[in-house]
Amino acid sequence: MTKLRSICVYCGSSNGVRPSYVEGAQRLGAAMASAGIRLVYGGGDVGLMGTVARSVIDNGGHVTGIIPTFLQRRERMLTAVEELIVTKDMHERKRLMFERADAFVALPGGVGTLEELVEQLTWAQLGQHRKPIVLANIDGFWSRFLDILDHMRREGFIRAEMAVDVLIANDPDEIVPMIAAAVEKVTKAQMELRVAPTAL
Repeated sequence: MTKLRSICVYCGSSNGVRPSYVEGAQRLGAAMASAGIRLVYGGGDVGLMGTVARSVIDNGGHVTGIIPTFLQRRERMLTAVEELIVTKDMHERKRLMFERADAFVALPGGVGTLEELVEQLTWAQLGQHRKPIVLANIDGFWSRFLDILDHMRREGFIRAEMAVDVLIANDPDEIVPMIAAAVEKVTKAQMELRVAPTAL
């Protein structure tokens, strides 16, 4: 049985148009801090990234920010985090985020959030890890993405033996209990990446 210690959160560097996105990030951060779960995230001080990190910190939790050198100015690093790692590029950043996390959550976000989410789904689909992946489907944000996955299945591009395993939380308060329950079913060996990819 594996104990949940950390969650990597992917999310936007802007707030989006709905107040519920910011509220969801705040609630997730507070829940993680309350449960003693470390946040691993992209290191920025803006948008939902900054919101979830500050919420963890404000509620007494622990945060690891991982940011590449070229984004230090663009996304403004959150220097209040307990641990801040500056990497040489995006590949190193994503590799460290994977290694430091027991699970992944995608809050609302843009192309970068989508890319990070799909990469983890791909590696899980290929059997390279079994860390839980959760879509925080706040106000149905990820519903169209789920429609695309269904379309891919119907068209024969996601076969039954290559299922895309993703958990869906419509309420931010569901996320931590959902992940904790999923992690308990995964062995430590299954949590580790089985190969050393060049692009993760």
